[in-house]
Amino acid sequence: MKYLTLLLIVIILLTGCTKTLTIENEIFEKESKIPCKKDCPKITIDIPVAKNIPVTADSINKKILNTLKEIAYFGEKPSTVKDYNSIANSFIASYEEMHKKFPTETFGWEAKITGNIEYQSDQILNIKIDHYTFTGGAHGYQGYSSLIFNPNTGKTIFNEDLFKSEKEFKDFAEKEFRKKYKIPYNVNINSTGLMFENDKFQLPQNIFYTTEGLLLYYNSYEAASYADGPKEILFPYEQVSKYLKLL
Repeated sequence: MKYLTLLLIVIILLTGCTKTLTIENEIFEKESKIPCKKDCPKITIDIPVAKNIPVTADSINKKILNTLKEIAYFGEKPSTVKDYNSIANSFIASYEEMHKKFPTETFGWEAKITGNIEYQSDQILNIKIDHYTFTGGAHGYQGYSSLIFNPNTGKTIFNEDLFKSEKEFKDFAEKEFRKKYKIPYNVNINSTGLMFENDKFQLPQNIFYTTEGLLLYYNSYEAASYADGPKEILFPYEQVSKYLKLL
């Protein structure tokens, strides 16, 4: 009887100690204190934060933080940034510094960054970062960033690690891309006004796993001008599963 009681206590303790990775969004905001009538400079960060399993969560959170530093940190020492409040503070501080130098020309700065879980499976955790920044000029910049992780370890999965043969998938994707955007296969990929580097088709920097399929997403300037907008092509999983290592 004592043995059964002890065994039950051990099972309860082990069950209580078992933790699963959780991801919850947190919001960070900052506004300039310089008086303004409209379009007051502001940054809003609504971003997923991983919790519960320290090593896995730390790896995921560090990658997301580093990505946001590239988007909205304008300071001189990015290595010193350890949290999202520092990014928000630096964005507003940069605006206020510019405003002091050019008070009639600097206005309307804005940054809005939102992250969410785009796709999750036993092998894949795909977080999508939707970001918009405006720091003057004719228009702001809006784009998507895809961060793909191993959900068990938190390690980043790079695009080249997604495919059994990246070359074979790229050849397939080019044929489908040309078909969608009506570019004959016997002419230069940029013949209709696209802007692929070195006049050669490339896979995008951002590949998303979605509920509908694998999405290749080219942000503005990556394959076309700002005026032409982003380019994308979606492949149902049944069409591309033979190329994928992970799903």
